[in-house]
Amino acid sequence: MQIGPFLETIAARIDVCNEWIGRLVSWVVVLLVAVVFIDVVMRYAANTSFVFTQELEWHLFGFIFLMGAGYTLLYDQHVRVDVVYQRLSERGQAWINVLGCLFFLFPGAILIIYTSFGFAREAFVFMEGSPDPGGIPFRFIIKSCVPLGFLLLLFQGVSMFIRNLGILLTPPCADKEKDVR
Repeated sequence: MQIGPFLETIAARIDVCNEWIGRLVSWVVVLLVAVVFIDVVMRYAANTSFVFTQELEWHLFGFIFLMGAGYTLLYDQHVRVDVVYQRLSERGQAWINVLGCLFFLFPGAILIIYTSFGFAREAFVFMEGSPDPGGIPFRFIIKSCVPLGFLLLLFQGVSMFIRNLGILLTPPCADKEKDVR
């Protein structure tokens, strides 16, 4: 890769950050399974349910989805229509990734961060909670995960962009020399 040590360091640090956050999120998945299990047992065994438990389920799911998006992109496990992409060379895939970042990922993530920041800030200012009696009093926390999750996704997109740009900046003959060795 010919992207330079500075950009490579930035990409590596972003990757480490999203790796760490992804591992944290994986434990939240275990917590979500436990909460859902308890909710189901309470419904069928005790014929009761709590608003707090139901809201906790969707708060945890939202947290997992939002905070895990960067981790998912790190491991290239996001949803992609692979009809053409999988048949392309490494350089062709790099072109798709660079253009996809420039025209879709970056503008989309920036738009969501921009529009959701005020939404989250306002929720914090008013310490927004659930409007339902017995609901979660900390709704502002999940609302703050929207801009934060998309910021992590944007950062991972920057890492992906840097790495794919490095592939494109590597002369094609250098790739063939690597294969021969």
